[in-house]
Amino acid sequence: MIKYYTRACNFYYGLISKEKIKKKLSLPLNGNNLISFDTIEIITSKNKKKIHISEIKNQSNKIKKKIKEDIKLIKRKKKFKRLNFLNFPILMGVINLTPDSFSDGGKYNKKNSGFNHANYLIKKGCQILDIGGESTRPGAKDVDKIIEWKRINKTLKKVRKLNKFISLDTRKSWIMEKGIKNKVNLINDVSGFDYDANTKYVLKKYKTPFVIHHMQGTPKNMQKNPRYKNVLLDIYDFFENKIKKMRLLGIKHNNIILDPGIGFGKNLKHNMTLINNISIFHSLGFPIMLGVSRKRFIKDLSGNNDSKERLGGTISSSLYAMTQGIQILRVHDVNEVSQSIKVFKSLNFK
Repeated sequence: MIKYYTRACNFYYGLISKEKIKKKLSLPLNGNNLISFDTIEIITSKNKKKIHISEIKNQSNKIKKKIKEDIKLIKRKKKFKRLNFLNFPILMGVINLTPDSFSDGGKYNKKNSGFNHANYLIKKGCQILDIGGESTRPGAKDVDKIIEWKRINKTLKKVRKLNKFISLDTRKSWIMEKGIKNKVNLINDVSGFDYDANTKYVLKKYKTPFVIHHMQGTPKNMQKNPRYKNVLLDIYDFFENKIKKMRLLGIKHNNIILDPGIGFGKNLKHNMTLINNISIFHSLGFPIMLGVSRKRFIKDLSGNNDSKERLGGTISSSLYAMTQGIQILRVHDVNEVSQSIKVFKSLNFK
């Protein structure tokens, strides 16, 4: 049986978008008139076909039904406690309280440096603080839960007093539960809740919002020849199946964010396919988060122009994702990415 997937494409922005929507020439993305689309790409494992919204009525009953069902989810305004996705993209600032993270290990895990960095990120435009005490870079080894909690405990307790939206980056149910009791707002587990079987029950018990993140393998082996039948559709299916399992477990709320996991068990071709087609995940009906900041694919593409911070590649790929309506960008360089978004919006969204 052929499975069909729909991807919103051919986007419009700002006043042009509003005018198109008014004339019924395009449809709003996520209930936001500042970004709209007029074309749907129908995708199967073997073929792709672009259909203008005016041509949907001329399709077969099966495809027409599929498109209409997915468009409802694509158009639907995403509601999430304490987060307003109409002013997208929201920036999630990274606070790595580790000695060995791939780009800033050891930089913020001493004395008050983590708390000071949190204040800096907020000042520069960050709306979500993502705090983690275990590196999940390629080749990283597991960290004992006691050590992980010791790394983040003091900073987390200080940061929570700022009354900001806090995300906890951990794979361990014990850490999650302690974090939730310390008022974290979001659980961000890069393993997709596969590392620790108890994590799903913690989410059910506390009804805590969470990110479903995709990773093939583990940090130890994820970059050793990752393979997919079709990386885009395989990850779409992963999200779909994971959501079904969460529902069967009794997790009924919609405070769920999807992250395809750039660089987590993907080679350059996989990463490029995902970023190029990232808008496909809108048809799952949940906000999308993307972490491209300082990732290896930037080095692979830039070659001799690579730099330690990879700021140029981070900004360009972040802006590209924004043009496809991605709601959250997880970044290290909040000030610079925020600046680029403001300039880009001034040029394109008015």
